[in-house]
Order: sequence, then structure tokens, then C-alpha cells
Amino acid sequence: MRLKDKVALVTGASQGLGLAIARRFSLEGALVFLGDLKEDQGLAAAAELTSQGAHAWFVRLDVADEESWKAALDTLIDKAGKLDVLVNNAGINIRQPIEEMSVKSLDMMLAVNVRGPFLGIKHALPLMRQNGGGSIINMGSVCSLIGHKFTNEAYTTVKGALSQLTRSVAVRYAKDNIRANILCPSTVETPLVQEMMKNPERRQERLGEVPLGRLASMEDVAGAAIYLASDEAAFINGVAFPVDGGVTAW
Repeated sequence: MRLKDKVALVTGASQGLGLAIARRFSLEGALVFLGDLKEDQGLAAAAELTSQGAHAWFVRLDVADEESWKAALDTLIDKAGKLDVLVNNAGINIRQPIEEMSVKSLDMMLAVNVRGPFLGIKHALPLMRQNGGGSIINMGSVCSLIGHKFTNEAYTTVKGALSQLTRSVAVRYAKDNIRANILCPSTVETPLVQEMMKNPERRQERLGEVPLGRLASMEDVAGAAIYLASDEAAFINGVAFPVDGGVTAW
């Protein structure tokens, strides 16, 4: 098992990509904490994983709130005693172009997509240092790497900021054996995206940009997250890791 006895916190893990990552981590032997605001869904997800033999717990977490991070990590330490892996997966996208987006909407995207990972890293670093190291995995996007004509400007802004946060942490805290990397998937076929892609024109525009000719699956991204969390990636630090079927290779 590639993550045997590692303790991981995955944010936004009550459903979709976060849950897929948590599930795969548990199958690889990790003790997994599912952080989310959606308590009923999160508890159900943790119960499902537990019924399958996993060690999984739900912790209520509002990633934009510092006190919520402190409480969630206190719970994690009380139950598991350490933190090896933090996956900052929680994120939102308010799908409006820059000319239509309100300041309120922009602030909300910044709070969840930038302040959230910032606070998580801030409070995870001392725990990882005490543990002799750790792996921080931020969930970016191809929009962390390129300007994307199908994506609004606010989303590319927050994902670009997350990329720079990742590099800064990777450089400063490598001395503590703490690695930070950012996953950069193209469009991932989550349940939400499947609903959006019922529009055949939208689906075709997204498929048309991918040299491999399909959308990323949640398993594609979860597999990359396992690698970055594992000791196999012990010398991988500060990397923006595309999981995009070649979108950024054009």
C-alpha cells in the first residue's frame, strides 16, 4: 500500500473529486479525514468508506474561516496524532466574465480558492514539521498555467495565485522535508461537469482541446494525487503537475 499509515486531510471531500481522492487514499492505506461544510453528505461519505474497511472520519470545515481550520486540525490530531498529507481540493467557480462579475462574487472566489489553501497550509505546516515532513497538494487547473478561452478571468486569477503560493511554500519549507505541489487538471468529468456537458456544443469545445480526445476522469486526478502524496514522490517539490491529456502541450 503506497500510503500505508499516512494521515491525510482532503478538503471539499463530501462528494465529487474530493471524495474520489479520499476513497483512493483509503484504498492505499491512508487514514483519511474528509473536510467539508456539507455535514450530512460528509458523514455519509465517511460512513461509506468505513463500511468498506477504510479508516475515515468527517470533520466540519469552512476553508475560508481560520477558526474552522484550527478546530478541524485539532480534531484530526486528537484522533490520529499526526498529519502527513494535506489536499486543498475545495474550490468554487462563479461562471461570469470579468465585465459581469461583482466584487462580492470575486471576493467569494478569492476566499475559498486562495484564502482557504493559505489558511490550511498555515496551520498544517507546524504539524508536518513536528512529524518530520509532509506533502501538501493543492488543486489547481490548467488555468494555473495558461489563459483559457473557455474559462472566466476570476477563475484563472485564483488558480494562478494558488500556483504561486505552492511554489513559495515549496521553496521555503523544503528544509523541513515538507513538499508542496499543485495538480493542474483539464476539465474533470465530475457529476457537476456531466450535467454541464449535456449541452453538446459545450462538450465538443472541451473535447476538441484535448489531444487524447476525452475529459479527465476523477480517477486520473486521484491517481496523480496518490503519487504526490506517496514516498515515491519524495524528490518532487514545487511542481505544477498537468493532468490534462495534453491541453497545455499545444
